[in-house]
Amino acid sequence: MTPAPPLALTMGEPAGVGPEIIAAAWRALKDAAQPFAVVGDAALMRAHGVPVQEISAPSDAAGAFARALPVLDSPLPAPVAPGRPEAANAGAVADWIEQAVNLAMAGEVAGLVTAPIAKAPLYAAGFRFPGHTEFIAELTADAPFTGARGPVMMLTAKDLRACLVTIHSPLAQVPELVTADRVNRTARVVHEAMQRDFGIARPRLALAALNPHAGETGALGLEEIEVLAPAAAALRGEGIAITDPLPADTLFHEEARTGYDAVLCLYHDQALIPVKTLDFWGGVNATLGLPVVRTSPDHGVGFDIAGKGVARADSLIAAVRLAGEMAAARRR
Repeated sequence: MTPAPPLALTMGEPAGVGPEIIAAAWRALKDAAQPFAVVGDAALMRAHGVPVQEISAPSDAAGAFARALPVLDSPLPAPVAPGRPEAANAGAVADWIEQAVNLAMAGEVAGLVTAPIAKAPLYAAGFRFPGHTEFIAELTADAPFTGARGPVMMLTAKDLRACLVTIHSPLAQVPELVTADRVNRTARVVHEAMQRDFGIARPRLALAALNPHAGETGALGLEEIEVLAPAAAALRGEGIAITDPLPADTLFHEEARTGYDAVLCLYHDQALIPVKTLDFWGGVNATLGLPVVRTSPDHGVGFDIAGKGVARADSLIAAVRLAGEMAAARRR
C-alpha cells in the first residue's frame, strides 16, 4: 500500500506559543506512523531546540520525520520576539495557511493542522476574515466537493463532538440567528462528516435546546416548538437521525454522551464549556464540510507565556492525531 501523505502543520503566529508547541509535538510524535511537515520558518524552529530538515516537497517528510522536523521553509521578513507580534510578519502567516491549503487540495498532504494565529496584526495588514475557518473556506470555495458544504466548527474532547450552529455571536443575537434553515444546514454537514471523516455509517445526532428545560412546553420560550422541533422533524424526513431539542443541562454527562455521535449546540458556550470541562488541555477544533481536512488546537497564541517554556502541547498533539484519523477515514 502506498504510504499516506504527511499532514501540513502551519506555524501560526510566530511570536506566540506556536513554534514551541510544534517542537514539543514533534518530540512526542516523531515515532508515530503519521508524519507532518511544518509550513513556516525553518530558522525559527531550529531556535526552539529541535533538529530541522528543510524539504522541497511534502513527499520528503516521511523519510526525515523520525530524526528531524521536516520544514517547508518560508522565511519571515522580520525578527521574532516572543510575546511581541510584528506587523511585518503578518503576510507570511497568511501565506503559510494558503500554501498548506493548496498542498492539501493538490493531494500532496493529507490535511492541515493550524497553529493559533493572532487576529490584530493580521487585521492591521489587511486580512479580511474573522479567522482561520472563514479563510480556509474561501480558499477552498472553488474546489470540487460532494455533499453538504460547511464550514461547520466542531470542538471535540474525549468522546464528545460538539458542533456549532452559531459561533462567535453575541448571546442577545442567538435567538434570531437560530433559524430552521441554519439548523438544517449544520445538521446535514455534520451528518455527512460523521460518515466521511469518522467512518460512522449511521450517525446519531443530538440537538441541544435553546431555553432551560427545552422551553418547558412553551412556558420558558417558544423556539423549541416553533423552530427547533420542526427542523428536527424535517431532518428525520431526509433520513438523518436527530433528536428533538433536548435540555442542555442533561445532555453532556457520561451516560448521555453514549446516546449520540455528535451534538448540535446553538451557541458558543453551550459547546465550549462541556468540551473544556472534559479535557481543558486536550480539546481540538475541527472544521467540517470542506474539501480538505483541517484541525487546530483549541487555544490561542499565548503571548503571555510565549518563550517561557511552559506552553503545553496536548491540544496540538491531539489535533495532529485527529487530522490523521480524519484523513485516513476519507481515504477509506
